[in-house]
Amino acid sequence: MEEPIVVGLDVGSSKIVTLVARIENGTTMRVLGVGIEPSQGIRNGNVVDINAASDAIARSIEKAERTSGYEINSAIVSLAGAQVSSTNSKGIVGISGRVIDQEDVYRALDSAQAIAIPHNREIIHVIQRGFIIDGQEGIRQPIGMHGYRLEVETHIITASSSTIGNLRQCVAQAGIDVSDFVLNPLAAGEAVLTETERNLGVAIVDLGGGTTDIAIYVNGDIWYANVMQIGGNHVSSDIAQGLRLPLDVAEEVKIQHGHAVLDDIGGSESFNIVTFGSEQSTKIERRELVNIIEARVEEIMQMVEQEIKRSGYDVMLPAGIVLTGGGAEMPGMRKLAGKITGLPVRVGKPENIVGLTDQINNPACATSVGLLHWALLMTETHQIMPEQSGKDTKPQKAKAEGFLGWLRKILP
Repeated sequence: MEEPIVVGLDVGSSKIVTLVARIENGTTMRVLGVGIEPSQGIRNGNVVDINAASDAIARSIEKAERTSGYEINSAIVSLAGAQVSSTNSKGIVGISGRVIDQEDVYRALDSAQAIAIPHNREIIHVIQRGFIIDGQEGIRQPIGMHGYRLEVETHIITASSSTIGNLRQCVAQAGIDVSDFVLNPLAAGEAVLTETERNLGVAIVDLGGGTTDIAIYVNGDIWYANVMQIGGNHVSSDIAQGLRLPLDVAEEVKIQHGHAVLDDIGGSESFNIVTFGSEQSTKIERRELVNIIEARVEEIMQMVEQEIKRSGYDVMLPAGIVLTGGGAEMPGMRKLAGKITGLPVRVGKPENIVGLTDQINNPACATSVGLLHWALLMTETHQIMPEQSGKDTKPQKAKAEGFLGWLRKILP
């Protein structure tokens, strides 16, 4: 078979990343195009200026088209800041003693979705957690088994309809169809988590610019997900106010001199910067900067700890926490997260990708690469057409119509 082309579009609060990749040998993703553009019109994961956001998305897509040589028509798009909530639900269907097939699984999953959802929310993921056949629990794959009654336990994730609609409009205004939306921490989990971590129990924490996203995996499945409206941009804002700097300068200072743990910084370390109201550079003690950063990062990590405890699965995470996102790259972040949560912590970056990886082989691009992993799941059921020959080839990607619930039903 021809090798398919897939596209992921990560719309974040700090940057927009478009990736074009070819799936080789059914498992390896070769990145052909990368488009990274500073984000505009997005705040805390929400669209606040449709025209500005659409223009930034269009520029990111144009860069990816130039580097890949492909025209992009549709993409899988990341989702954050959509007032996410989740609940567990059970679906039950009759089988009549015959062999269970895929259609029976779909009927059970559809039955699980028959729950009351407010008119201003919509389902974005229906994740199967396990099956029960005639009272026998713990069944992972029911297809091919005999039974009379099939039950499925699911985790249903919903989000704000208005937020989803605004993001869809931004992407459409840039000339791109949305194949599907994927919640940020679920996408990042596909890129950085190992099978062992998923089975043991692990929390992935995506430290983005405008949001901090959490997903908890237990027994290989997603058991909890949420998005908190706080992130690295709040740290930059604190630095700008504390040191009297323009916001863009504060962001640069955070990247160059930032650290999450004050005790790790020597008293003699300093740097020079031009502050508001001054024409000459001013000497700033690095400990003064790190003191500001540590206070906000402690707050974020305490919120993460509280969210994990609120989920009720805090005692089921022997694999601890995996940090991703741009915030995970700050020195000392892993140490401080472990101190506050009391869990093992590691920093995760995308694995198993080849090609143009120099710009994306870091924790900040875990969600972007994870979107490609999701697209790979689509190709396994031929939802993405193979690459066609010819000079003016266009990658044909999955359309939402016809398989609206497919991707949601097969996860994780």
